[in-house]
Amino acid sequence: MADFRKSTIYQIYTKSFMDASGDGFGDIKGVTARLDYLAWLGVDYVWLTPFFCSPQRDNGYDVSDYRKVDPIFGTMEDVEELIAEGKKRGIGLMFDMVFNHTSTDHVWFQKALEGDPYYMDYYIFRDGRGSLPPTNWESKFGGNAWKYVPKLDKWYLHLYDEGQADLNWDNPKVREELKDIVRFWKQKGAEGFRFDVVNLVSKPEVFQDDTHGDGRRFYTDGPHIHEYLRELAEDTGICDMITVGEMSSTSLEACIGYTKPERRELSMCFHFHHLKVDYKDGDKWELMEPDRRKLKELFAAWQEGMEKGGGWEAVFWCNHDQPRAVSRFGDDGKYWKESAKMLAGAIHFMRGTPYVYQGEEIGMTNAGYDAIGQFRDVESLNYYEILLGRGKSQEEALKVIQERSRDNGRTPMQWDASGNAGFTEGEPWIRIPDNHQTINVEEERKDEDSILYFYRRLIALRKQYPVIAQGDIHFFLREDEHVLAYCREDDQALLTVVCNLTGKDCTVEDCEALHVEGAALLAGNYPGQEETIAIQKLRPYEFAAYWRQK
Repeated sequence: MADFRKSTIYQIYTKSFMDASGDGFGDIKGVTARLDYLAWLGVDYVWLTPFFCSPQRDNGYDVSDYRKVDPIFGTMEDVEELIAEGKKRGIGLMFDMVFNHTSTDHVWFQKALEGDPYYMDYYIFRDGRGSLPPTNWESKFGGNAWKYVPKLDKWYLHLYDEGQADLNWDNPKVREELKDIVRFWKQKGAEGFRFDVVNLVSKPEVFQDDTHGDGRRFYTDGPHIHEYLRELAEDTGICDMITVGEMSSTSLEACIGYTKPERRELSMCFHFHHLKVDYKDGDKWELMEPDRRKLKELFAAWQEGMEKGGGWEAVFWCNHDQPRAVSRFGDDGKYWKESAKMLAGAIHFMRGTPYVYQGEEIGMTNAGYDAIGQFRDVESLNYYEILLGRGKSQEEALKVIQERSRDNGRTPMQWDASGNAGFTEGEPWIRIPDNHQTINVEEERKDEDSILYFYRRLIALRKQYPVIAQGDIHFFLREDEHVLAYCREDDQALLTVVCNLTGKDCTVEDCEALHVEGAALLAGNYPGQEETIAIQKLRPYEFAAYWRQK
């Protein structure tokens, strides 16, 4: 196993990466066909979103059979070939385990619906309160989190879509089933695992109304979560593999616990606090400009806190559930290239394992859809109706969906300027953005000043300079509203990173950390940047990293 501290992980949204069959859906053979590109980029692992059998209500995160490949993605032989070809290129495959819930099409749930008590205990069924659901908890996708089953006169919990029934992890038989699934894919050759919303799997003993929120405080980082994760890791032997947990609404303290090596639970975890700084009053569906001061505070608190506690982070901007970072925190117009590079540099030099989401390395932008009928995401379509119900006009509701929809990160990978961006010879399952004619891999491989080449350099630098992977971290210029600045340090070297988070020129406050004798420019996003660290002014979205041997 590659040292995950030196590694870079590339996330593939299987449905949108590459279509080898011509049916308009990305597939496993398509990923295999692009492995040479990923090897050229320099990534160590590829995290593949679920390709298991699914009715696709939530694009594969509603699994109906964990041991079978959905025919829209290919066959088991295709997966075995992908694993083998990845190994030849030094790329390990990480598979996405959706263990908080299954699809309601899963045979376990279908048997539960028949009233089989053995399988009903695989899920969370409760009596209602008269005609009311057991609690007032809200689904992450909108509406109540309980679904009534008339035949059983009971309600089942679904924290997400009603087609995604939450599993009962308090049942040891469920935990054993899930361990067997991990063992199955480990035996196939998977070299790592990503666990979807895994900090939600331990539910409270008593279910009650939430009078102050949507219910999440009762089930987030639940009572037995550390026990269950340690059991899963130790009983399957994945303690020595690379693993990452997606943590919903978690805390710094919990994530330290999940990732301290001696706890033997997970290698690292995702959290999303830094991706909520543009939520007005904490509501994803109310727009505001990013609070950059808050963004800086969160980076500093988590980076320094995880270091102090001995935990480890996954550092990232984009994934299949997020809008594109360059459209959200940068400028996808005038300063497209500069801001995309700045955002990359800002996190790739941090303490933690960086994740690159497909298309991020070429600066892919939000989709730019101009009609609600162009969207496919269940959450987006649900919330469009909810926003209309809240009194927003169609124009206002569409504006929110345009900015927040998960479909922004799910448009097909832009390989070239051809009609379907080189993604498929068929009709793509979702509309391809018009800017693929200029933003694509083929164009950027011709230009060594491109965003693509910048990412390639960042990935190589992490392997070349130990201070990036292993050094301590300290933030400075903390009161500056515009500049993110930090240093990494070990016994051998000092690395200083400075980023202008805005599209305006800014003057940098003079401070001791900016005067490091003998430091030289390691990476930057503007031509002709100063070779020494005496920075006084930063241009829009300017980024620079300086390194000095001790």
